Amino acid sequence: MPTTKKDITAALGTVHVPGFKADLVAGGCVEWVAICESTVSVKLHLPEADDQTMVRVGDECARAIGTKVDSLALTVEFVDHAGSVVKTLHPSARPAPPQAPEPTGHTPIRGLSGGGSKTARPAQAQDSASGLPGVTHIVAVGAGKGGVGKSTIAVNLAVGLARKGLVVGLMDGDIYGPSLPTMLALDALETNVHQGKLQPFLVHGVKTMSIGKLVEPEKPLIWRGPMAHGAFKQLAEQTHWGELDYLVVDLPPGTGDVPLTMAQTLRLTGAVIVCTPQKVAQDDAVRASKMFQQLGIEVLGVVENMSYFVGDDGKEYDIFGRGGAEQMAQRLGLPFLGAIPITMKLRVNCDTGDPTANFEPADTALAQSLNAFIATFESQVSLAAMRQGQTRPTLTIS
Repeated sequence: MPTTKKDITAALGTVHVPGFKADLVAGGCVEWVAICESTVSVKLHLPEADDQTMVRVGDECARAIGTKVDSLALTVEFVDHAGSVVKTLHPSARPAPPQAPEPTGHTPIRGLSGGGSKTARPAQAQDSASGLPGVTHIVAVGAGKGGVGKSTIAVNLAVGLARKGLVVGLMDGDIYGPSLPTMLALDALETNVHQGKLQPFLVHGVKTMSIGKLVEPEKPLIWRGPMAHGAFKQLAEQTHWGELDYLVVDLPPGTGDVPLTMAQTLRLTGAVIVCTPQKVAQDDAVRASKMFQQLGIEVLGVVENMSYFVGDDGKEYDIFGRGGAEQMAQRLGLPFLGAIPITMKLRVNCDTGDPTANFEPADTALAQSLNAFIATFESQVSLAAMRQGQTRPTLTIS
């Protein structure tokens, strides 16, 4: 039978805090327990514990939980009286099992079939990829399933960054169902080629290119893997992007050919996972995050789209169960980038190709949530770039 929260709680009941007679459960120290596949999240309240005690308790929890589940992604958080996290640990619940023999069937990239842990080292994907000349950060926006508003987040992320004075490009990598021509009102614009390079459109302060402008309108794009591979590479490498601070890549949903092509072609700073609050979206978002990790792409965080609905009267309605994607991010040990509401204004602006209007006026719930998301995103990009050695500290003397 699968391991349950009750099993994990029972395991925590065998862990004692140094200096206390009661175990974690009997002492009321367990605030939160969650389990999803091989990922376990535990939240503890030990207000008097120092760092050494927290580490010791975290290791004891890992050993106890390891008897119940082969968890390769255990997160133990310690919170204060207000519920704020004061320390986060990622102890190994059990050593990773030995590598299984390679399957005799089809394997897209050697070495990508195992692991799934956040620290697993992928085989070839990002190691063989290169950046685009003049582009500082390449960031993918992906999702495990369609219909969660991935393109909406990609468009508003690009426009929001451009509004801050950054030079931004937006590539419509959703080659099966491109939506940027509608969301950016590109239909009336003509595609130009100069010196063998596609010239991107400049709209809303963003340079953009979409496969939707290279094929007949409303034509179904029924492409096999090699055709999808070629189309993506053409958009990425044969578009004259110029100097960019950011290139945002809007991916198709799922874990198929295009993300793999992207990982082999472009060296990314990281990826953003878009998820709606409900459980069915979370399940697929977990798979998407593990896909990026296996491809060697750092997950910058999770954004909860359609977090709640704001009516014309300003009242908020939690249609899909607000906070579900945030809890998923915590469970996976990923940063939470923010919650974006769904509003009548957002729908109208997306359909009419006017994303800039989402940021005006600045005091609306939509604009405030978008600006908060973009600020958190930039912070995570800076941290990721430092970890990857893309940036160096600077000293300014005045």
